[in-house]
Amino acid sequence: MAPATARARPDEVQVHDAERASPLVVGVVVWLASEVMFFGGLFAAWFVLKAHNEPNWPPAGQELELARTAVFTGVLLASSFTIHQAVAAAERGLRPRSLRWLALTILMGIAFLANEALEWSGLPFGFDASAFSSIYYLLTGFHGLHVLGGLVLMSCVAWVVFSPGSRAPSGEAMRCVGYYWHFVDVVWALLFVVVYVLR
Repeated sequence: MAPATARARPDEVQVHDAERASPLVVGVVVWLASEVMFFGGLFAAWFVLKAHNEPNWPPAGQELELARTAVFTGVLLASSFTIHQAVAAAERGLRPRSLRWLALTILMGIAFLANEALEWSGLPFGFDASAFSSIYYLLTGFHGLHVLGGLVLMSCVAWVVFSPGSRAPSGEAMRCVGYYWHFVDVVWALLFVVVYVLR
């Protein structure tokens, strides 16, 4: 008599386990979902304040530098390509190539943060000058902190995973770093359009 349920072959079990997302990846995705809600609240605050202060938005003397920010926006968005290449190389076991792409991503992130610091230092208004200035500093400041956190994360991964003699698996760690960095880039793309282009 045939058994009621067929037992899965070992090769089928291995394929199923390989396709199952790891707890680390699931945890990163859930955490990023909470970050979406956090930035969603900041964007909602922007639109509410804008609606209550139009047509004086932004106030006179509080205009932003669009051209230079657009250039460094391109730099940050291009880093999505470099981190993708780093992840793809890590998943194929090409550790030196993955490290090179990761290092390039870190340099691009540093360039973006340096430009943001220069922009802040040259602004003729402070945090409490108006509702516009307050929400502007909050949006760009929290995003800058997330970029800085991403740079620290990538540096730690480079040190732990790609240090000489390390046998730590690189694919999963790089995949999580990639998810985070793509999130940072998407948030900035939206922020740039809303704050700098549409205003």
